Amino acid sequence: MTTTLITGANKGLGFETARRLVAAGHTVYVGSRDAERGRRAAERLGARPLLIDVTDEESVTAAAKRVEVDGGLDVLVNNAGIEGRTPRGGVVGAAELTADLTRPLFETNVFGTVRVLHAFLPLLARSAAPVVVNVSSGLASLTAVSSAGTPTYAYPGVAYPASKAALNMVTVQYAKAFPGMRINAVEPGYTATDLNGHTGTQTVEEGAEIIVRMAMTGPEGPTGGYFDAEGPLPW
Repeated sequence: MTTTLITGANKGLGFETARRLVAAGHTVYVGSRDAERGRRAAERLGARPLLIDVTDEESVTAAAKRVEVDGGLDVLVNNAGIEGRTPRGGVVGAAELTADLTRPLFETNVFGTVRVLHAFLPLLARSAAPVVVNVSSGLASLTAVSSAGTPTYAYPGVAYPASKAALNMVTVQYAKAFPGMRINAVEPGYTATDLNGHTGTQTVEEGAEIIVRMAMTGPEGPTGGYFDAEGPLPW
């Protein structure tokens, strides 16, 4: 039996990923920073609720202890993330960006992922086929963001692409450090979720496809890569 933890799984891409993996036979922990929302989501899915706030050290440590007591972990999907939209639904451009506006995105998207990895790596190391999936973004690709005339090029925000580019580097370095694990970054595509105010052009079913695929990769699968549903992406 494969045991999987998905952070930020009480809604959106995390919820759909959990649904698909439960259907595939995984024992899934629905990670949520809100205990009641997590409980309701897990109940709907036939999964296990797990209280975990990736920005809080004590919360992450307690979650790791809970999973260890329950029997361990095989797959970790670092899905929790924020884009930092303004109250009007826009993103902050370079002219208005401050360090204080940037910090929350890095705290969740980068430091949160590192915090969760640090807590759960000992459990993953005991698995026969450990897998880590870091949910990144096409906006993390320096090549794509530099390609004039594309929607990616036109994105005006700074903090979100920067945080996801940092996440990609975290992915590569962890993959090299732990060659026995399959550790990859994925780009779900522009999916309609709360993260972007439901402005995305894809459904969660479409967006979750690559997350699910990489969560189910075997010991001979790729590691240290960056993928969307069509295949490898340029850094």
